Amino acid sequence: MRAKLKSLFWQGRGVWITTPCIAILVILIRSAGLLQSWEWSVFDQYMRLRPQESPDNRIGIVGINEADLHNLETAIIPDGIYAQLLEKLIAQQPRAIGLDVYRDLPVEPGHQDLVRIFESTPYLVGIQKVAGEPGIQAVAPPAALKKKDRVGANDLVFDSDRKIRRGLIYLSADGETVYSFSLHLALHYLENHGIAPKSIEGNTNSWQLGQKIFAPFEANDGGYVRADAGGYQILLNYRGASGYFDTVSLMDILQDRVPPNWGRDRIILIGYVAESSNDLFYTPYSSSLFESPKPLAGVEIHAHLTSQIISAALDNRLLLQNWSELQEWLWIFFWSGVGATLRWQSRYIGEKRILLWFSSVSFLVAGGTLLIGTYLAFLGGWWLPVVPGFLGLGGAVLAITVYVAKTAQDIRKTFGRYLSDQVVANLLESPEGLKLGGERRKITIMTSDLRGFTAISERLLPEEVIKLLNIYLHYMADTIADYQGTIDEFQGDGILVLFGAPTTRKDDAVRAIACACAMQLKMAMVNQEMKQMNLPQLTMGIGINTGEVVVGNIGSEKRSKYGVVGTPVNITYRIESYTIGGQILISEQTLEDVGSIAIVEERKKVLSKGIQKPITIYQVNGIAGKYNLFLSPEEEVFFTLCEPIPIQYAVLEVKDVGNQLFKGNLIRLSANEAEIRVKNREQSEIPPGLSNIKLNLLTPNQQLEPSEDIYAKVLEKPVEQDGFYIHFTFKPPNIAAKLGSIYKSLKLTAENREGL
Repeated sequence: MRAKLKSLFWQGRGVWITTPCIAILVILIRSAGLLQSWEWSVFDQYMRLRPQESPDNRIGIVGINEADLHNLETAIIPDGIYAQLLEKLIAQQPRAIGLDVYRDLPVEPGHQDLVRIFESTPYLVGIQKVAGEPGIQAVAPPAALKKKDRVGANDLVFDSDRKIRRGLIYLSADGETVYSFSLHLALHYLENHGIAPKSIEGNTNSWQLGQKIFAPFEANDGGYVRADAGGYQILLNYRGASGYFDTVSLMDILQDRVPPNWGRDRIILIGYVAESSNDLFYTPYSSSLFESPKPLAGVEIHAHLTSQIISAALDNRLLLQNWSELQEWLWIFFWSGVGATLRWQSRYIGEKRILLWFSSVSFLVAGGTLLIGTYLAFLGGWWLPVVPGFLGLGGAVLAITVYVAKTAQDIRKTFGRYLSDQVVANLLESPEGLKLGGERRKITIMTSDLRGFTAISERLLPEEVIKLLNIYLHYMADTIADYQGTIDEFQGDGILVLFGAPTTRKDDAVRAIACACAMQLKMAMVNQEMKQMNLPQLTMGIGINTGEVVVGNIGSEKRSKYGVVGTPVNITYRIESYTIGGQILISEQTLEDVGSIAIVEERKKVLSKGIQKPITIYQVNGIAGKYNLFLSPEEEVFFTLCEPIPIQYAVLEVKDVGNQLFKGNLIRLSANEAEIRVKNREQSEIPPGLSNIKLNLLTPNQQLEPSEDIYAKVLEKPVEQDGFYIHFTFKPPNIAAKLGSIYKSLKLTAENREGL
């Protein structure tokens, strides 16, 4: 169990380390207030994106606009005008009237008329400014209303960007609790519904109105950092932008231009909406991407807060809430973990284009989930940290990207030239990855080899051999990587590939055959480059076997390699040795694992040196199903030579040439094969099928030196007389040209005869 936990931690160390580091860094940055303005901007944007709410018809506004001031021919309206206004509004039988106009001093004429109305109207509320701002002094309430305790504070709470996102419920002045203007009006309205504020048992910081609990704003709520939380504040849940309440002008009321029941059972607020009044303020709705900021009149802000209190108490309308500081920290930790996990899991995607695509899509999906989730939460009344979440997500992605780039890129680049990405990952990721030893598991082994490469390399300069190999191995290595094979080693022109180590998959055998088919198909591209560079054409044979081997780190503490050991490896090499150019041979066990989707052309039994029992091998020309790859072997058409070509040949024993030479004649020829008849059955040996031979062409009188060496593999095709078929694996250029010319001439003659 301990070992499992240790391995689990090591495998995910990037996530376990990055997540807390980035989260703590984001929390510290946030605590310093550096993200506050960004979080306010997101709050404002979410506020503007919300679906529009229906207007609150329980509130009406008498807005004193520029036209009213022009008609009255005064910038300061006398008390008598307000008295007339109030009398007309009282006649409409409203629930409450709020005069959002300072009246601490009389403005004649008509002051006494106004005082009389103040004293005789129990649901009329005036204002006072309690908390003075820098450069602005407090303003006393109307004395007549103060005596009746019908005065509310109309103070507004400004953020540092001069926007109003919070509203006051009450505040203290000189040891006295002063209800806000909005709360006074709301309580007058709710009084008829039998609703009054009540305290909550065990919670002295909050109070309840109807079924709704009003929790006070704290200094670090939402996106705020060390905000002034003086008094009892709540986040303002605006209903909408400017002009959201039924608004008429002062002259509309005075000149009876509104219905007589316009104000019945309403809360009516009276205040300035004129631009010259200096009573306009910015709110979350003031900003816009395409328009200049539009301020909102102070009387409308009070109307929004009044509506918010009434709607919460009567309609159970949502109040804006936020998580506790600990919950917000966990939220930041979560998104840091999401970013770290996404990037950590993609760190070994080899191809840059795929990595970029995966990273971009993952980040967009995660970021979109964060945005949509927090927006839906906002619609539900919760203000969750958006910017810190994004910083945690993006910061973790960036941190692991830098980590991978700085600490692993060079290592992977170096080792990746010798080992597969999966083996490198096994070495770097697992604490046990570098330990010597291995484990027994069933894998599929593939080996490939170029036919006649030794003979080709002898005719080229070392630089040309390396160039040829690099072109060939480049195409093959990329193809093997596409099919998730692990290149265990390059052996000159040979490649040993593992499917199932270090990572076992259910379709290892299927991918091995599909990979082999793809490699044979890629040989056309290899030979195209060979032709352009005047290098010999290449053919490749592939052998595949499946069995149980031991895989792991082999060697010593000073030097070791990741490899496989077991009889199935040797059998794979034996199978491959039976191939001719362009062929794929597989074992019976591999065919059983793949099933009917393997396209089998030929089946044969062979007895290999060093292996006690005969093995059955199958020639595969393709694979159906998911990969759908098929080879198109060239059909060999034979023509009889007009004059047999004498030859001498020797059988190759492993890599050595036999000492005994045999005589024969080349009597039939195709593009890549030939039929040989032995000269003297008693003195000549017919090589066994699938063996390799070296042969030389002789001149008719056999007086001159034999031709350059030709290499071939003996085929198991039946012949009528003493002889055998061969498949050429290497022909020197001049002999290839000579035999090619003879073949073309024979083919042309045959075609002409058919034409006749």
